[in-house]
Amino acid sequence: MNEEQQRLNEYNAGKKNWLQWGCYLSERQWGTVREDYSAGGDAWNYFPHHQAISRVYRWGEDGIAGISDEQQYLCFALCMWNGKDPILKERLFGLTNGEGNHGEDVKELYYYLDNTPTHSYMKYLYKYPQAAFPYNDLLTVNAGRSKLEPEYELLDTGIFNENKYFDITTEYAKADTDDILIRITICNRADEAATLHLLPTLWFRNTWKFGLTKEKVSMALQDDGVSIKTQHEKLEDYYFYFQQADKVVFTENKNNKKLLWGNADKHPCRKECFSLCTHTK
Repeated sequence: MNEEQQRLNEYNAGKKNWLQWGCYLSERQWGTVREDYSAGGDAWNYFPHHQAISRVYRWGEDGIAGISDEQQYLCFALCMWNGKDPILKERLFGLTNGEGNHGEDVKELYYYLDNTPTHSYMKYLYKYPQAAFPYNDLLTVNAGRSKLEPEYELLDTGIFNENKYFDITTEYAKADTDDILIRITICNRADEAATLHLLPTLWFRNTWKFGLTKEKVSMALQDDGVSIKTQHEKLEDYYFYFQQADKVVFTENKNNKKLLWGNADKHPCRKECFSLCTHTK
């Protein structure tokens, strides 16, 4: 009997919940029926990609190479920036059902490399271009193609020519049911130096806004400067440890009402706070 079989036996016997944490975080929550609470049931257009950086989800979250607890209260995923994109790369980009010539489709390069039944080990590879991500190009070219023509994919844009991209590999290994080690490895595949800004992100799904939980959550940087304590009424207190970072930044998982709907909103800590600050700089 190997160690993974032992973990499965412990879970099936109710001794240890090895499935408490896993790859349950969606890579695309926007533009799906999960986040459609429109009056007319217009799921494809109700929550488009360009609103995802500024708008709070109700029933789930999304991220790249991410994990969460079983109920998706506490989430972790990668966030990165090549210095050229108009927004941070926080989630996969794609086309909705009406935008693609063959329906909805994600336009990214990513690979699930490994995963054990208890999620005791997980490995994920994401390929991030060093040039500005061709959001508009993918939209316009696919919109101009008929159903009889092939789809216009990310590789077709030429953005990976000359290997000007990063391989970003994320690995998770469980030392115990609630003790998870995370390793992020970045490889520049180009022949010349390039800059990548990495912002691993820990956050809570906004359940308090919709009355799904009573108390608001909290995250606090500890005195050691390399750990964050999280508190949530549905979870135990958790600590997130990391290597010394250049900067640790916090914001709220909160709508930008002014940007989305034109409503007055003076709250400075909105969901897209980092993305907009990066773009203006």
